[in-house]
Amino acid sequence: MVERYSRDEMAEKWTQHARYAAWLEVEKAAVKAWAKLGKIPQADADKIVKNASFSVERIEEIEAVTKHDLIAFNTSVSESLGEESRWFHYGMTSSDAVDTGVALQMKASLEIVIDDVKMLMASVKLRAEEHKMTLMVGRSHGIHGEPITFGLTLAVWYDELSRHLTNLEQTMDVISVGQISGAMGNFAHAPLELEEYAMAELGLKPEPCSNQVVHRDRYARLATALAMLASSIEKFAVQVRHLQRTEVYEAEEFFAKGQKGSSAMPHKRNPILTENITGLARMIRSYAAPAMENIALWHERDISHSSTERFWLPDAFITTDFMLHRMNSVISKLTVYPENMMKNLNLTGGLVFSQRVLLELPLQGVSREDAYRIVQRNAMKVWEEIQQGKPSTDDKGESLYLKHLLADEELAKSLSEKQIRECFNYDYYTKNVDAIFKRVFK
Repeated sequence: MVERYSRDEMAEKWTQHARYAAWLEVEKAAVKAWAKLGKIPQADADKIVKNASFSVERIEEIEAVTKHDLIAFNTSVSESLGEESRWFHYGMTSSDAVDTGVALQMKASLEIVIDDVKMLMASVKLRAEEHKMTLMVGRSHGIHGEPITFGLTLAVWYDELSRHLTNLEQTMDVISVGQISGAMGNFAHAPLELEEYAMAELGLKPEPCSNQVVHRDRYARLATALAMLASSIEKFAVQVRHLQRTEVYEAEEFFAKGQKGSSAMPHKRNPILTENITGLARMIRSYAAPAMENIALWHERDISHSSTERFWLPDAFITTDFMLHRMNSVISKLTVYPENMMKNLNLTGGLVFSQRVLLELPLQGVSREDAYRIVQRNAMKVWEEIQQGKPSTDDKGESLYLKHLLADEELAKSLSEKQIRECFNYDYYTKNVDAIFKRVFK
């Protein structure tokens, strides 16, 4: 998939002009619906659809007097029309135009985010296939555990993104809703058929039972979907940041020729992109709180939601779009160091094979408790020797842990030297990678 950098495209969905253009689209759809119902002359409807226009500057002039943006918008549009303007906004209330217009903006913006997620998934899949069998150490609590592959790490990311993609697609259905139900949502001045015709024209569904607004649990679903997506992107970014630490150095962000890492320390190569992503995730998550608080409006409506939505809707979409493109760039250009991964895998002198030995002993009739005691006893010796500076492997390449196990007389009663050595085989840990990949990438 070709990367499409869409920050400007997304920002354009949330300009003042785009906001009023969405309102105008809704108003025209209502006019068409009225004409279809035979309530207004078709000739007047045609004139409105053809000629209706607005000026952002003129709307701002009028709003300075009226203190009402939708009235200012209607006045500006009416100035572009003749007598047929009497049918413009006929039988409607402000929220009919505003909320349905926002639905169009949210829908178009979410389409971009969904494309972004698919783009990132394609990049993650490509790198996962590349490193399917690239061995590295798995860590829990930040401490070395057992061998895994870098491809498996990326497969986890892909699988997580696929869940977000499903959630976003379901959220698209939740937010693609509009209304033309009148002042209190009672359809006293406009029949339900008007709303149905207009929504079909706009590619939306009617809100089944509105009061005076599209219900804000829909918006909260969107905000939380974006927040969860951002949190997963942060999860991936944090892992890249850890892998780039000097003491680890298993992977790093691409460092371009001429790039500078520090004004004071010329040697620095910092994970600035993933650090930036971490910060952006905090902002996107913060928008979920006002979105959920907007659910509880007074009675049929108030406008306490309006001010917050002018902030969080454009900011959440623009920031999410930017974050996804930035993460895609990180993944597609990520520099991976398999040699360092293997070096770190061997850092603890073979301790990563401890569970393999532990599981062999019960097969030979040893109790779980005795098996654990034998395996841990030798493991603790290795920890102590590594802390004292002893090399993790000897001149023959044999690990400290293997040497201690081979010298353990109690262990020798249950496992032969051949059986112990077979426990130190990396292939044992990669035998199911292909099967896992089939599950994930289907």
